[in-house]
Amino acid sequence: MADDFNSRLKRVDDTIALRGEPDRLPMIPFIEGLPYFLYNQASHRAEFYDCDAIVEPWIRYHKEFEPDTGMPPFLLFGSGKANEIAETNVMDWPGKPGTIVPDTSTHQVHEREYMRQEEYDEAIRDWTGFVIRKFAPRAYPGLKGFAHFNITAAAMGTTSFAQLMTDEVIEAFDKIKLMAEANRHSLQVNDRISKELGELGFPLYYTGFGIAPFDVISDFLRGTAGMFDDQMECPEKVAALCEVIRDVQIPDWQYFNFVPMPVKRVFFPLHKGMDGFISPKQYESLYWKTYQDTLRALINMGVTPFIYTEGKYDSRIDFIAEQLKEFPGKCLVHFEDVDFKKAKKAFTGIAAISGGLNASLLEWGTKEEVVDRMKWLIDNCAPGGGYLFDTGAAIENAKYENVAAMFETARTYGKK
Repeated sequence: MADDFNSRLKRVDDTIALRGEPDRLPMIPFIEGLPYFLYNQASHRAEFYDCDAIVEPWIRYHKEFEPDTGMPPFLLFGSGKANEIAETNVMDWPGKPGTIVPDTSTHQVHEREYMRQEEYDEAIRDWTGFVIRKFAPRAYPGLKGFAHFNITAAAMGTTSFAQLMTDEVIEAFDKIKLMAEANRHSLQVNDRISKELGELGFPLYYTGFGIAPFDVISDFLRGTAGMFDDQMECPEKVAALCEVIRDVQIPDWQYFNFVPMPVKRVFFPLHKGMDGFISPKQYESLYWKTYQDTLRALINMGVTPFIYTEGKYDSRIDFIAEQLKEFPGKCLVHFEDVDFKKAKKAFTGIAAISGGLNASLLEWGTKEEVVDRMKWLIDNCAPGGGYLFDTGAAIENAKYENVAAMFETARTYGKK
């Protein structure tokens, strides 16, 4: 292959570290269902129920288009069977019995209030206990027995565990075992694809996953509507719970301190920080404050945070750039919808940026429109380095000729 593992890794890492203009534009487009649509093979349903079928199209895409990173498949939600056992209601997914989600669609999120506003204090006081006894039974009714999970005394012998030996709790543990067995093959397929991509010369896109503490609350506990109320009615409790989640999340990444790996990059999709959702003051105090602590902890481990903003972010450009001055050349910031000329200027010398091609253009636009937009991005963002090509959002359906034109323009017009 024209490029090998080390040359791709160096191209991406040097650009993120702001080590000048690379030999050509790094290409790191975020894909989800694209290989299935390009080759009419497998589907999102297969991710949940027949994950062996996704291996061939996933590898074929990388071999054919040769991006600079290997995108791991999106198998982190577990197998369809495991979700059926858990009776998962936080999302709907293709292949679920009775679903209206088509096989060609990715999962669909159900935002519900799995934590009531008056329960903030309980979650702050005992986060693990709250997740086990309250969140899990509400979001996964198949695990309703965990509502009785409790240990109130320390005693000799097995007396300490008497409250865990009830039929309800034992049933929940039995289902956890079945879920683990159902998920095992999905994890094996994910590892198989990641290993094969590495052997083919593609460093992984990321090797860790994280969620901003504010998003944990808004996405999974309170929902968007509930968080609108909380931002106004109990912001101090939101801030306090964000601190708890921060302190729980950071230790989960300690493996970066001990496991040797060529790519140390944590992917953060930022869901609820877009323009208009939260005021600049609230964004600073509720959203970003604890997130900055998370970034600092990762950077101290030698990890690159991949800050993947979603939605319109023009009002956040200057603020984020100012925050990242603390660690120049240590982060990659993706934008879906911003003024890219402004973003390039604001982040020069501070952090690399990515994004800029509307993913829908690949499905509905013409080849000429794709090429024109690619050239505009290269002309305005690539000079001097600090820009990696990515689409604004994950690529699903797309015209083959548009995808080919996207890569070819990046590879030729984007050459130094």
